[in-house]
Amino acid sequence: MAKRNMTPAGTNAEHVRQQNQQAAGKNQAGQAGQFGTEFASETDVQSVRQKNQQSQAKKSQNQQ
Repeated sequence: MAKRNMTPAGTNAEHVRQQNQQAAGKNQAGQAGQFGTEFASETDVQSVRQKNQQSQAKKSQNQQ
């Protein structure tokens, strides 16, 4: 039965499938982290905070 999973070149197809699944899982997790880090490094936090404060101030003025 084990020979059924072997390719003509002698590769264990089931083992390769498992490796591919593991690699795909690692890529998805890594890409998510990389995506977040990439944008975080380009964000000027102080500028965002200042704009948020200005927005909240305008919002408060409009509600009164």
